[in-house]
Amino acid sequence: MNEQWQNSRAIIERVIVRGTLVLTTPAQIGNGDAAGLTDVPLLRDPLANKPLLTGTAIAGALRNYLRERERGYRKPENQDGATRAEKLFGHLVRHTATIASWLIVEDALGEQSGVELRDGVALDPKSRTARDKTKFDHTLFAAGTTFELEFELLLTAKNADLLESFVLALGGFEQGEISLGSRKRRGLGACRVNAWRVWRYKMTTPQGRLGWLAHDPQVGGQTASKLSEIFGDIAPQLDARNAMTMRVTCALDAPMLIRAGADETTTADLQHLHSARNGKSVPILSGTSIAGAIRARAFRITNTLLDSTRAQNLVDGLFGKQIARHNDKPTGSRVIVREVEIANALTPERIQSRVKIDRFTGGAYPGALFSEQPALGAATTRVTLDLAVQNPQPAEIGLFLLLLKDIWSGDLTFGGERGVGRGSLAGESAILQYAGVTWTLTRAGDAIKTERDPASTTNGYVELESYVNVLKEAR
Repeated sequence: MNEQWQNSRAIIERVIVRGTLVLTTPAQIGNGDAAGLTDVPLLRDPLANKPLLTGTAIAGALRNYLRERERGYRKPENQDGATRAEKLFGHLVRHTATIASWLIVEDALGEQSGVELRDGVALDPKSRTARDKTKFDHTLFAAGTTFELEFELLLTAKNADLLESFVLALGGFEQGEISLGSRKRRGLGACRVNAWRVWRYKMTTPQGRLGWLAHDPQVGGQTASKLSEIFGDIAPQLDARNAMTMRVTCALDAPMLIRAGADETTTADLQHLHSARNGKSVPILSGTSIAGAIRARAFRITNTLLDSTRAQNLVDGLFGKQIARHNDKPTGSRVIVREVEIANALTPERIQSRVKIDRFTGGAYPGALFSEQPALGAATTRVTLDLAVQNPQPAEIGLFLLLLKDIWSGDLTFGGERGVGRGSLAGESAILQYAGVTWTLTRAGDAIKTERDPASTTNGYVELESYVNVLKEAR
């Protein structure tokens, strides 16, 4: 008789961690159903009718974050149990068996803060207009929606170091570096955990075993805003990620109009996109709008400097390949864009009336009177763009510097109605970081002042210009 019950896993401690996760930007957590009132229906618990964040989605996000911290972006796992992610979450053994995860991740029910409905459309980079038959809409859980996360880590005498990897992975939620749901690289699904509660049960003692059996998530435990306050600084200093980041602060130089979804209520025919932030509806510059605009401009720049094939490959390698034919295979974007608020926009927002002109008579076109409610800038209005490129090549950095120049000068606009002067920004400052070096750009009259940290005998401006030269020489 094979008495498997005697083959104990020899667990010496169970660590239970709970945290309240708060969405800082709307999240698209779809249910995978193609039928619904919108193109992407939201996932809800069928019994409680509350937002549902599955344990598989949470575990997948944590595993991916831990792997990137240890191995870098887009690096596969070894599948031999050598990496921290494989040790913590399990792995394959010679493609025939699996080692189970030592971390139990529960499904998380949410407390909904509201739902947003947004429209989307694909742009034709050549005509800079909407591509035919590419309009879609999707619903989002609004920012402020909360989820109660719960984890249980099983420790043995041989894997006690997994606690370090576990704390490192949860640090991604704590620092806001993990996003959830779809379109994460376009600013959706950003979240953060600001409050933790931890219980530790020693399974080698009767008190610990009884405590775990009688565990009540509402009673006891240690509470803290950071896990380091409970576990100490045990998280390993691992970060193999390679990225170039760019933060650009601009003034709103002209009214901006990104059309709102059908759920917006206004007396105007067209209203600028708003989103909930801290209980208030504020005008925003969506990540999809930023990515679409800079992709179209990147294609124009590269198509001017390079031959068409190299230009297309460079843009597709950065932003992901667009699906044009049924046999095309999509690729993920290496460009990360954040959804940003248009801070201190002019309030109350004014409604502007417009009319279409008949080009033959010079008079008003019958039935073509309409009104718009764009986001208007005041003296203190600011828009801060956050961009990042994973594993950048020198030519790609050069391309983004040219994009920065176009944003800074107001030549690259965002939103609709560019033809009537909407959507331009005026750069005021920018912070670029890559390979341990920080460049700070500030407006000094009509010129740009460049500072480098750490200081170097190489002029910061010349150093940045060298990346642009690499792009020019790629032809």
